[in-house]
Amino acid sequence: MDDINCWETKFKYCYYSKRLLVKLLLINKTAKPKTNISEVKKAIYYAKKYHGDQKRQSGEPYYSHPIEVAYLITKYAVHCTTTDILVTSILHDTLEDTNLTKEIICYIFGSVIAEQVEDLTRIKNDRKISSAEMVDLLLLQNKYDLLLIKIFDRLHNLLTLAVKPLEKIQLTVEETGKKFISLSIYLDAIMIIPNLRLDTKITKLCGKYLPIRHNVSVDLRGFCEDTFRLPFPDFQNEELQTYIL
Repeated sequence: MDDINCWETKFKYCYYSKRLLVKLLLINKTAKPKTNISEVKKAIYYAKKYHGDQKRQSGEPYYSHPIEVAYLITKYAVHCTTTDILVTSILHDTLEDTNLTKEIICYIFGSVIAEQVEDLTRIKNDRKISSAEMVDLLLLQNKYDLLLIKIFDRLHNLLTLAVKPLEKIQLTVEETGKKFISLSIYLDAIMIIPNLRLDTKITKLCGKYLPIRHNVSVDLRGFCEDTFRLPFPDFQNEELQTYIL
């Protein structure tokens, strides 16, 4: 934490940070309330500092992923671009993948951000839960802001899935079909991400990889059949079924 008072002088732009910050400056021209650009830059600085030299399988620096997740939120869910959501999305993998601690996040960004980043960390009770389990947990707690981050986290992972081994591709596509397509429909229907039809975007991305694994022509409607029956009993009514179909 020795750079808490001088991080701005050490901040360095990169392709990913420039793209996000330019987008936010444009949004801020009309947004009310405006995003705190300084806090977002600070989150980028610490994400880059702690992810350090970590690489994605694509060869890109790992910090590119959380910054791109924040960018996708600004692109597809402009009304949700609050400072807290963006800062949390940029830091969402730090507790799990770096030596940054909750205490340090709390000191630098406050207790709300620290709690949200911890909520998005898949290490629970000394075991690593799946992303699907995390979605269920966040749904039970009605933490829709964090579910928004999870859906765009999955969207970015799908956009960069081609570099993964075939087995990982299959597992990711299957988990997405079972959990994330229905989640996107749910968030749309309760006005968290209205009218985006992310379910269609996600389904198309999944469809790109299914033929690779199975070497057959895939009927996406069949693939998503179970997904369109949402696993939220209180939410399954005639109105929703009409909306989905």
